[in-house]
Amino acid sequence: MKILDLYILKKFLKTYVFAVFLIVLIVMVIDYTEKIDDFIRKQAPLNEILFDYYLNFIPYWANYISPLMVFIATVFFTANLAAKTEIIAILSSGVSFTRLMRPYLIGSGIVAVGTFIMIGWIVPNANKIRVPFEHKYINNTYFFDKRDVHIKIAPEIYAYIESYDNSTNTGYRFSLERISNNEIKEKLMSDHITWDSVRKKWTIHEYRIRTLVGKKTGIVFGSKIDTTLNLFPKDFQNKHLLHETFTLPELERHIQLVRSRGADGIEIFLIEKYLRFANPFSVIILTIIGFLVSARKSRGGVGFQIALGFSLAFVYILFFMMSKGIAEGGGMPPLLAVWLPNIIFGGIGVGLYYTLPR
Repeated sequence: MKILDLYILKKFLKTYVFAVFLIVLIVMVIDYTEKIDDFIRKQAPLNEILFDYYLNFIPYWANYISPLMVFIATVFFTANLAAKTEIIAILSSGVSFTRLMRPYLIGSGIVAVGTFIMIGWIVPNANKIRVPFEHKYINNTYFFDKRDVHIKIAPEIYAYIESYDNSTNTGYRFSLERISNNEIKEKLMSDHITWDSVRKKWTIHEYRIRTLVGKKTGIVFGSKIDTTLNLFPKDFQNKHLLHETFTLPELERHIQLVRSRGADGIEIFLIEKYLRFANPFSVIILTIIGFLVSARKSRGGVGFQIALGFSLAFVYILFFMMSKGIAEGGGMPPLLAVWLPNIIFGGIGVGLYYTLPR
């Protein structure tokens, strides 16, 4: 790596880190201003506010704005180089335009790898602390209000709960069915079930078991029985931002669990999974576009190029949010929704590379 590469790489990374730090600091101030009333009303301890919430708030937002900030940093830094005719001097010395892109690609590659590690492991572990804090001190108390819940908990085994009280971990009108060849072979029915937090088991109260063998039916009654099921109180807890608390391996296991149960709402977890692989590539794509639109000295000055950069970044974010919303509603495959902005802006980058004068 030559001195020129190190110079550009150093400036690029410094500008990116400064931009991220500045925006995160501004977001933290705005967030505290908005939520200070909640902290006071619910008497959130200061140490939890600082260490449980804001300490884990920093990596979340740093990663969230990373693609946008790397784009803005590229435009700002490169436009300044162009305004001072440094790029013209570099190209005049015999360095090709393609060769000039090398330190930008290296820098964006470093940020992309860091983004993948952050979004795959560091941020989810931070969210495991931040999200429960929000549920406790910021959001309203959660009550599970869904009715007639059907869950596949094992091959041929299906559970049904008419209603569930998450404050007492009690399910009402519970039934457990074993279905084979589209026929009910055995069915357990109970007035209610409760979770034993000490033994980690369900207690089934006032139950009856109906068994079908051939054309004969047998019924067994009981007052109480303990059992383990592939069903837990966490399945009825607040699911808000749950997908953001899983590390990459945990997210994959949860997707398999949701699929095995045949439950709804798998799209949000698939989007989160694909997003964690697409985000690092978006960093590289936006860096290239930022370099291409700001590498020429503009008559409008640096301000015009920075404004252009912000406009393109806004269009990218708007496009991504629209496609993500459509996918969450089931109108688009999650994989396509996540990668579509990268595909389109990647095409824009290729077009700019071959059409812009150098």
